[in-house]
Amino acid sequence: MGGTQNTAQNTAVMQKTLKSVISCTGIGLHSGDKVSMTLHPAAVNTGIVFRRTDVAGEGVEIPAAYHQVVDTLMCTTLGAKGKTIGTVEHLMAALAGAGVDNALIEVGGAEVPVMDGSAAPFLFLIECAGVVEQDAPRKAIRVLKSVSVVDGEKMASLVSADGFSLDFKIDFSSPIIGAQAMTLGMTNGNFKDEIARARTFGFLHEAEMLWAAGLAKGASLDNAVVVSGDKVLNEDGMRFDDECVRHKILDAIGDLYLAGAPILGHYSGDRSSHALNNALLRELFANPENYEIVEMTDADTRSKVLQGGSSWTKKNVAASPAMA
Repeated sequence: MGGTQNTAQNTAVMQKTLKSVISCTGIGLHSGDKVSMTLHPAAVNTGIVFRRTDVAGEGVEIPAAYHQVVDTLMCTTLGAKGKTIGTVEHLMAALAGAGVDNALIEVGGAEVPVMDGSAAPFLFLIECAGVVEQDAPRKAIRVLKSVSVVDGEKMASLVSADGFSLDFKIDFSSPIIGAQAMTLGMTNGNFKDEIARARTFGFLHEAEMLWAAGLAKGASLDNAVVVSGDKVLNEDGMRFDDECVRHKILDAIGDLYLAGAPILGHYSGDRSSHALNNALLRELFANPENYEIVEMTDADTRSKVLQGGSSWTKKNVAASPAMA
């Protein structure tokens, strides 16, 4: 990467934004509404900012920040000035995976379009727009002290580590999903190759209850993996044998990017959720001794936790909430 020498060995990593403007249109997973979205370049230190273009006047701008999260039921929703923008986690994961620090995201509704239920379409958009370095060093949040949050059998934690890495475990009573675990070091290419294509998933009986309650109106086999008994209803089946835990890692990457900068540390999730991921960030930032803001070097992009692969077993265990 470009930039000035930080030490004799390590080169400074610079902030990045989009090279050009790019747009897409899709369906809101929970609203069922057709939504247009446009990604714009932004100046250094802007961060990721959402703008609701369907709101009268100049629109409402909502920073992509952990303290702006107002709802975590079924998705991560940000809010400001009485307006919200929901289902931001897949797009945030794509921006994190592409290393985009600054962007303005204009959305013509209250929800980011779900596309195919993964981050891959958003990553494709970013690659089509192009990514350019900016004339300012990239900041990162280095974890100094371990923090964790627990909710019953669910847990999420951050510990000090080189680079950024994650591990995640899920347990479902479904014979299709069962118990899955994965460890991933976020080195170059890993997000695109291992995580981006993993889709959101859920069980048919729960989807039917949501539809009956007027929720998840846009959910379909086009944008979610749907499991019924011992069958995957999607004609093409799973993209990975362990697609579900990979999607949970995708969600965690998106939720954690709401920290406002990349995290340098190791994340562990055991049946974690959007709510627990947000609670973890709030716990991290509750004490200034837990972290420090640093300028990134290329050494920070090389996680010492390499791709650990995944373990995948089918067994009957306690079920977790399914729509993820």
